[in-house]
Amino acid sequence: MRRVCVFCGSNPGIRPEYADAARGLAAALVARGLELVYGGGNVGLMGIVADAVMTAGGTVTGIIPEALMRMEAGHRDVSRLHVVGSMHERKAMMAEMSDAFIALPGGIGTLEEVFEVWTWGQLGLHAKPAGFLDVGGFYRHLHAFLDHMTAEGFLKQRHRDMVTLSSDPMVLLDGFADYTPPQVVKVIAKETA
Repeated sequence: MRRVCVFCGSNPGIRPEYADAARGLAAALVARGLELVYGGGNVGLMGIVADAVMTAGGTVTGIIPEALMRMEAGHRDVSRLHVVGSMHERKAMMAEMSDAFIALPGGIGTLEEVFEVWTWGQLGLHAKPAGFLDVGGFYRHLHAFLDHMTAEGFLKQRHRDMVTLSSDPMVLLDGFADYTPPQVVKVIAKETA
């Protein structure tokens, strides 16, 4: 594992713990010699995690759509900044460049990004791990809902087990090192009588 993609909010949230967790994740990445790949923004948790990695001497690759760059949301002080044509190109490049994915707290964009890479893994399009950094219980209810989804038969347990939840970034990174993707089987099958 060389690069970890971090999905997170373009807002900092209302609690200082969110920014602290972004800095803690940055420190963990640099301590492990891992590069950060992220959405290229200079605001919110995105800017905080990128700044913290850069300050600690790490490497940061940002990927931002041209429309957001025009709004001056792009972080010009990272190791590399790729400006792409669309959100779709951004997500594809982030996924291609990364070996694992972590979701810090964020909004619907953060959820959309992590759920998309999880879906791609479920379909066998990649074999990369993903996890949620649970800051102060931010993702607790989401994970309870994922368990409910599994209990109700809409998510297979092997696919539920593909994503992990921890409040400790080192625990997530340790889990990534031991990750084994589930065997890809037929995803959709008609019921047989």
